[in-house]
Amino acid sequence: MSAADTTTPAKVPPPRQAPPPAPVTKYPRRARTSGGSATPWLLLAPCLLILALVLGYPLVRLVTLSLQKFGQSQLWGFQPADWVGFDNFSGVLGDGEFWQVVVRTIVFAAGSVVFTMVLGMLIALLLQRVSGWVKTLVNIVLVASWGMPIIVATTVFKWLFDADYGILNALLSKLPGVDLIGHNWFASGPQGLAVIMLLVVWGAVPFVVITLSAGLTQVPAELEEAARLDGAGSWGVFRHVTLPILKPIIVMLTTLSVIWDMGVFPQVFVMRNGHPEQEFQLLTTYSYDRAFVVNDYAQGSAIALITVVLMLGVVAVYMRQMLKIGEVE
Repeated sequence: MSAADTTTPAKVPPPRQAPPPAPVTKYPRRARTSGGSATPWLLLAPCLLILALVLGYPLVRLVTLSLQKFGQSQLWGFQPADWVGFDNFSGVLGDGEFWQVVVRTIVFAAGSVVFTMVLGMLIALLLQRVSGWVKTLVNIVLVASWGMPIIVATTVFKWLFDADYGILNALLSKLPGVDLIGHNWFASGPQGLAVIMLLVVWGAVPFVVITLSAGLTQVPAELEEAARLDGAGSWGVFRHVTLPILKPIIVMLTTLSVIWDMGVFPQVFVMRNGHPEQEFQLLTTYSYDRAFVVNDYAQGSAIALITVVLMLGVVAVYMRQMLKIGEVE
């Protein structure tokens, strides 16, 4: 007799029946009341009102002035402000000096943006390869220079490049074959604007470096290591791994830099003692000059509106690029 014949068959328990489904209690749908839908708008109303007063009124006033004949006589109430339609815009757009200012502003902004982005990227990449205390020291210096008021920084640069007492002329004159004692950097427009561009780049680089350094921490080290194993050099890793990951940040920084650099005003105004010469005029100072030096407030408003339109074009390009990046992701 085998062991299998001596074992008793196991009793299989009957299958457990599933419990009946719980009855679904249908609650009556709460009707949306008009008061509930209006609550968010009531909460937003103070903020929207403040924005309308702070942003909307100056813009409406600017548009109104650009469509009127408005000088000192209208400002003091001696004459009414007559509507002239688009005559102010026609006068501005038909002025050759205005187009010279536009070209100068675009060249100035493009040079400032390129130098800012390249220098900021180089410093950000360098910070990835230094020790911790050096990185901390550099970040402290960047934040300190970033927090310096524009007027103070402009005054310091003005002293550095002074023709009689500037330390830069003295240092450069120590180089063999260089004699810049008494050299006036602001005697010509290109040289003076180059100095102002250096000031603008100096003030913008800290923000770019800090933002790019934060972006570089998000680059996966595994991807960089895999690219090196595939034979990519430092430039190849940067071009095919680092740059695509940083592209949204670079697009944002470039767009903001263009907007900021096209709106440069205090650097030029303080450097030229409140009266920028013709070869130093940018769109912002040109609009101020027309409005408050020539006392043609209407034409100054028209130039300011044209500047706003140019800025909106930059913003449109930025939004298009961001939407394309979002579609790819």
